[in-house]
Amino acid sequence: MSVEEDLVEVQKKIERRFSGIGKGKYARIIKMAKKPGSQEYVKVLAITGAGIIFLGALGFLIYYLMTIAF
Repeated sequence: MSVEEDLVEVQKKIERRFSGIGKGKYARIIKMAKKPGSQEYVKVLAITGAGIIFLGALGFLIYYLMTIAF
């Protein structure tokens, strides 16, 4: 086989692998998905930021208690 034929076979394999997208069990969810609006994005950002700050404070508190105890 030549290099061109090998590349054509690789491309066909890739196309076969991705041809089922949109037909499986998650197709309905993907079709219903929408881009979040600015209010929704800000809300998710605030909740995520609060979670990161909470986990950081908890980790610092544990570290602080460990340094005092030992």
